[in-house]
Amino acid sequence: MSNVINARFPTFRHASESDIEAIAGLHAESWRRHYRGAYRDEFLDGDVFADRQATWAERLSGARADRFTIVAEMEDGVAGFVHMVLDDDPKWGALLDNLHVTYTLKRRGIGSRLLAEAARELIQRRPDRLCFYLWVLDQNKAAQSFYAARGGVCVETAMRGPFPGGGTALGRKISWPDAGVLLPGEP
Repeated sequence: MSNVINARFPTFRHASESDIEAIAGLHAESWRRHYRGAYRDEFLDGDVFADRQATWAERLSGARADRFTIVAEMEDGVAGFVHMVLDDDPKWGALLDNLHVTYTLKRRGIGSRLLAEAARELIQRRPDRLCFYLWVLDQNKAAQSFYAARGGVCVETAMRGPFPGGGTALGRKISWPDAGVLLPGEP
């Protein structure tokens, strides 16, 4: 991962405690924009930032061998992030729990690079267990298309929730049996 910040292209690095507020803000904004109808409006319009801030404070307070968070950083701050929990499921492997990109920066390759960086990190940490999966809400068709274009396959559909603040919605489990497919041209 590169640590040099460029105004036009993101750099990728492991998240730290200093990123809590920026990640929580991006996460809350993404939920407000994409999860209406699944998450309760009172929650999305209310304390979603405080909820995400508490979650990210817990996740980023101290290094943990069973998970990692990578941020895409640009000159003006965090442009996106990905969070993965290793060995989450005996069959499906690691859980890609979050992948969010600032709305105004979508369709610039940041999400693809975050997905590839997560795959690279998974391969380094678990070379004997390269499978991973995620859940995406059924209503989020753009995300489903994004993951399908990157080799993800829907392997299950189920009701998800209750979500923070309440609510349930249909979700799709997207799986990659081998994270290496996200690193074209690399051994």
